[in-house]
Amino acid sequence: YARPMAPGCVKKTARDAQSHPAVRALARGGYVAMGLVHLLLSTLVITVALGGSSEQTSQSGAFTALAEAPFGIILVWVIAALLAVLGAHQLADGLVVRGSDEPDRWRRRIASWGRGVVYLILAVLAAAIALGARPNSEQSAEDASEGVLSLFAGPIVLGILGIGILIAGVAYAGVGVTRGFQKKMSYPGGGLGMTVTVLGIVGYVAKGLALAVVGILVVIAAVTTDPDAAGGLDEAIHSLLALPAGPALVIGVGTGFAAYGLFCFFRARYADL
Repeated sequence: YARPMAPGCVKKTARDAQSHPAVRALARGGYVAMGLVHLLLSTLVITVALGGSSEQTSQSGAFTALAEAPFGIILVWVIAALLAVLGAHQLADGLVVRGSDEPDRWRRRIASWGRGVVYLILAVLAAAIALGARPNSEQSAEDASEGVLSLFAGPIVLGILGIGILIAGVAYAGVGVTRGFQKKMSYPGGGLGMTVTVLGIVGYVAKGLALAVVGILVVIAAVTTDPDAAGGLDEAIHSLLALPAGPALVIGVGTGFAAYGLFCFFRARYADL
């Protein structure tokens, strides 16, 4: 029988894989893919804010819009592949992470694994759309909420999930405000470095705000036991749009997504991999 790999062997394999020049190049390409997706998402969000129509202001909507463009299917497949490599790279990074003490190592490990899972989910979503699927993110969120509410103590579980999403949004914005993203990047000097920093701050705060609104919607669905109250990014954008000065606020979020997209392009160049 095959012997299980020792922890040291697993770490060495992960380290060798993630340090390979081809893997690093493809992982950097994953950041470029993330940048492109957020620029498309920004276009959809700002279009809605200006009174235009868009079926979905979400990542799936961005992938769908791209897939329906000439030669778009090919580009969506490329994005899916690059995001998959970036996700795998982050998972491997979590295995070989170093830190000053055990709690610090586990904190960084969980953060890397969390990012890796997000990138892999986006890669699967892009691949599904390239294969012809047309998922509705809003309906999916409502169906998932309905499923949770049907469980024993479902409203409590859904409420905890919503609070977790809300906290994640606040934390995401906090990374922007505190410039935490700088820790894993080697910055250029001068005005270019300042530009990258500003883009990172604006982008992270905008994404954190949108994520926090999603969390609030999930909490509302839990309190009212109404799955239709829940929603994903698309519903969050429309909820912001309904507020006083909503169009201006949504334009700000869309601009923040664009800033994050541009930041991802720079991240592809300057990220410490």
